[in-house]
Amino acid sequence: MGFQLVERLLAAGCDVSVYNRTRAKAEPLADSGATIVDSPAELADRDIVFTMVAASADFVEVVTGPNGILSRSGTAPSIIVDSSTVSTSAGEQVREAAAAVGTQLVAAPVSGNPSVVKSGRLTSVASGPRDAFETVEPYLDLYGAGVTYVGEGEVARLVKICHNLMLGIYSQTLAEITVLAEKAGVSRADFMAFINQSVMGSTFSQYKTPAIVNLDWTPTFTGHLLRKDFELGLEAGRQSDVPLPTTALVHQIVVQLIGNGLGDGDFMRLLELEANGADLTLVSEDREVSDGLP
Repeated sequence: MGFQLVERLLAAGCDVSVYNRTRAKAEPLADSGATIVDSPAELADRDIVFTMVAASADFVEVVTGPNGILSRSGTAPSIIVDSSTVSTSAGEQVREAAAAVGTQLVAAPVSGNPSVVKSGRLTSVASGPRDAFETVEPYLDLYGAGVTYVGEGEVARLVKICHNLMLGIYSQTLAEITVLAEKAGVSRADFMAFINQSVMGSTFSQYKTPAIVNLDWTPTFTGHLLRKDFELGLEAGRQSDVPLPTTALVHQIVVQLIGNGLGDGDFMRLLELEANGADLTLVSEDREVSDGLP
């Protein structure tokens, strides 16, 4: 997703340098005006640095590691904006290290995927020092449909985790009712058309309709990543003494998804897992259906 976000920044005329662990993946951005660098440390002289990684340990490493953004003595960006979904403890660790060299951290995780970015409908939630947020807000607005500021510190991390818990629970519910309808003889395309036109439909159900109908499991977000976020959510619930019984149940289903070898594909393979449990063989309906994105 970072590739598409950089494209939007470049299209708006921003001066952008880019680091990616696999350099070849970033090199096409040079054709649009980006400067490709070989380590996070080479971004230390930028005013603002955006980060987006898969896991908490990666975030800590890319900022505070030996070749991290903060590794050059006497040189550090004014603001780091992290758009990853990571733990609040990792965010606090990086925030403390950044503050020690005069760098402010804005947590700004996003909701969407590359197709959503291209459609201009990506959203983000942010927390951190208000003045730093106001400085970076115009750039976060370039991500897509806007950003919501929710307060100081790491609270945006929790908001994004709550979002992803809802994502998983909704997806499991959608898998269950779709399989139930299909076992009664209703095509997935017809069932999803009804759901999407009803008050229970959503941007998400519309977006996932082509995958559900045609069994396209090209990953937009894997089962492994969903499991990671559910475990972050369950830990947050324990810390705040909030019971999360539905989350705990769906977490076990996601673990089962991975145990059945389905974790590397898109997380909506929950449909396949549900169908297997119902002794239903899924076949692509080979139907042209809209994802609802412009």
